[in-house]
Amino acid sequence: MRVRVLFFGRLREIVGGQAEEVEVDSGTCVEDLFARYSNRFPLLAQLRSSIVPSVNQELAGWRAPLEAGDEVGFLPPVSGGSGTVAEAAPEICELVREPLARDDWLASLAGPADGAMVVFEGMARNHSRGRRVLRLEYEAYEEMARKQMRRLAGELRQRFGVSRVVMVHRLGRIEIGETSILIGVSSPHRRASFDACRYAIDAFKRSVPIWKKEFFEDESAWADGERPEIPCR
Repeated sequence: MRVRVLFFGRLREIVGGQAEEVEVDSGTCVEDLFARYSNRFPLLAQLRSSIVPSVNQELAGWRAPLEAGDEVGFLPPVSGGSGTVAEAAPEICELVREPLARDDWLASLAGPADGAMVVFEGMARNHSRGRRVLRLEYEAYEEMARKQMRRLAGELRQRFGVSRVVMVHRLGRIEIGETSILIGVSSPHRRASFDACRYAIDAFKRSVPIWKKEFFEDESAWADGERPEIPCR
């Protein structure tokens, strides 16, 4: 049977490509598939403890069985498509490649019943690990990232009682000083907005498969991130 295999960030560079379709035997699990690549690329085996697999855009355990047509992703620790702004949507979750127009995205965030709006804006800084950074580049497992963003937005509304949520992240090249991520929430009372926005950025960095590459004067490197929690299977 055939499955589609995807690699991202540093892993993509190790294997020399992002996606391919491979033949696997019936009864193959995620770990068996990863072992095939580890034999070809020993550095993958060294990184296994920090890699999280996904199956059909959902985080999966290493022993998860595979079926014909499955899409298997191998994700390094997350760092933590363009669209248009929807009118008065309770949730806006987008990946964009153009500069973020902050006011446009936040224009419909607060409704007439809301008394508070809290916004987090993450920007590209000019230093990291004691070195000068020239620019950043972001890449994502886009389908899965959007799904995780929508899931997180729903959790914010249910857990904190916020009215609306905006989450937008840029992909591609980011210049120093430009906004890379924008998260905004609105609610009738300020405490819910403050609590939800703080929770949102921390959860985003743990769960949304987006990776950051930093460009220094003499080299480039993928930024260290957080390893997502995976379900027990």
